[in-house]
Amino acid sequence: MTEAGDDGVSRFGQIKDKLIGRKEEWSREGRGLTGTTAPHQQRLPPGQHLVRDWPVLDLGIQPEIPKAAFRLVIDGAVDQPVTLDWDALMALPQQGSVSDMHCVTTWSRFDNHWEGVPVAAIVDLVRPLDEATHVLFESHDDYTTNLSREQFTAADCYLVHTWEGKPISRQHGGPLRVIVPQYYLWKSAKWVRRITFATADHQGFWETRGYNNRADPWLEERYS
Repeated sequence: MTEAGDDGVSRFGQIKDKLIGRKEEWSREGRGLTGTTAPHQQRLPPGQHLVRDWPVLDLGIQPEIPKAAFRLVIDGAVDQPVTLDWDALMALPQQGSVSDMHCVTTWSRFDNHWEGVPVAAIVDLVRPLDEATHVLFESHDDYTTNLSREQFTAADCYLVHTWEGKPISRQHGGPLRVIVPQYYLWKSAKWVRRITFATADHQGFWETRGYNNRADPWLEERYS
């Protein structure tokens, strides 16, 4: 049962609104901005600091998706839309990769070891149409985000289910999340349930709340 306050608003809803409001305030204040840029050859982007742990950041929801109930829809401007259950996902080509993570809240973590499906395998499977210019993501917590097709189809982008040799935990987006290493981490949707190839851009949850549509850490594209 969801606990409600005197005004009928759930305690969970109050917490969620507070989390969202704080991050919207960060965008208005320009939190973390240094006013500098750096070449991508510089491993740590401007304004970032290294951490050894993996901080947990979400909208206050950490949905639990049993593998038996897992479904991933990939649709939109493609030749072959599909809905994958867990077995079908695992039957796709699997690869290991190593990449860094950069969060807009100013932390970075180097040398993360992943296992999952390279985006190239997804492209081969659904065959996006030439007019598909963008990719939209929906998550089980109703989160959304967006990328250009070029961003999503880079060689280092994966749908990952394993981190450091273990299944990705629920708190970090398991059983499946997106990893797009060259952009701030809010572009790497957790608990992903739908990937849509689109013929136009549609801004997602944070992009409509003051955060940059492209999100390049080396250009400090934190906010719009």
